[in-house]
Amino acid sequence: MKFPKILAFFLIALLSAQLIAKEYTYSKMGPPRKLTPQQAEVAEANYKKYCVLCHGEDRQGHVNDHAPSLRSKSLFESGIPHAVLRPLSYGREGTPMAGYLDEVGGPLTLEETWNLTYWLFEKSGAERVRLSTNPVIGDVTKGELVYQKECATCHGKNGEGVTAPALGNQSALAHNTDEVIRYAIRHGRQGTPMKAYAEILTEQEIDNVTAFLRSKASGWEMKKTVLRRLPTPDEYVVNPDGPHPNFKLQEDLYVSAEDLNTALQAKSKIVLLDTRVPSVWQTAHIEGSIPLPYYADLDETVKDLPKDVQIVAYCSCPRAAADHVVRQLRNRGFDNTAVLYEGIFGWMNLGYPVSRREAVE
Repeated sequence: MKFPKILAFFLIALLSAQLIAKEYTYSKMGPPRKLTPQQAEVAEANYKKYCVLCHGEDRQGHVNDHAPSLRSKSLFESGIPHAVLRPLSYGREGTPMAGYLDEVGGPLTLEETWNLTYWLFEKSGAERVRLSTNPVIGDVTKGELVYQKECATCHGKNGEGVTAPALGNQSALAHNTDEVIRYAIRHGRQGTPMKAYAEILTEQEIDNVTAFLRSKASGWEMKKTVLRRLPTPDEYVVNPDGPHPNFKLQEDLYVSAEDLNTALQAKSKIVLLDTRVPSVWQTAHIEGSIPLPYYADLDETVKDLPKDVQIVAYCSCPRAAADHVVRQLRNRGFDNTAVLYEGIFGWMNLGYPVSRREAVE
């Protein structure tokens, strides 16, 4: 007995659809070590001190500079410990995400970064899944076509990040396995605009996009940072014998990169505050600036800052951390204060100079 042609066609179509929409199954892993109540208390305090400004009180993300959500279950299912620990420790070079580990100039010890990672995992309520470490095989050329259609609006044409994280970031690609990337594409990030593509793209298309992103990882290598000596209070004022600048501030707060550069070229007397994590001050900063991170105890710090010299604060958000510091300074009587409007990335993009770190192999 032969099947009618229409029934045979239906069965073939059904089988093809099942193959296209096949689901990957992941075995579960046990939870990482449980934090003690004291470790959890310290980790939560560290989150509030260092992370809330950009990631939000409830870990929701996108409060400043499109910082990603830190409560998405798919992130913590696939990313604990290393896919979260490494950016927390070493940052994402070329983005506002700084390294918080003390060995790169950050404020946290290795134990504190581990505990903060595990605290975030516990808060997420996720169960870890076991991911393969094998490379994902795909067509890079076809993957780029899908990427430009589906991903570039948020992640940038060149993976530079627009309203979503930079996927072309070399440190991110070095820290994440292919399967971590594929898992994120497939399952999305709950509570964020990043949707799950498992039912939108075929598995082959997802593999192609993964392969395309991996193709951008060549040429990155980790180098040991040479930490600079931090400035002392007698070095806080740039051009101490120069004239005072005469800035016309936008909104009584912001100075443009052009005006600041002109003042520095004229050897004007200024205090420059880099309000980022000191690890990124170590990477690159405006010459003469001093690290005064947004989480610093200002009551302890301001005793060394002059009130009769123009203070300009900057960050990479491009303004959130600097705004935060300047508001606190003004509340303490430092009225001669301003924020660099473009932030340091804008400053560099306009071609103005920075002092960069040295590194050794």
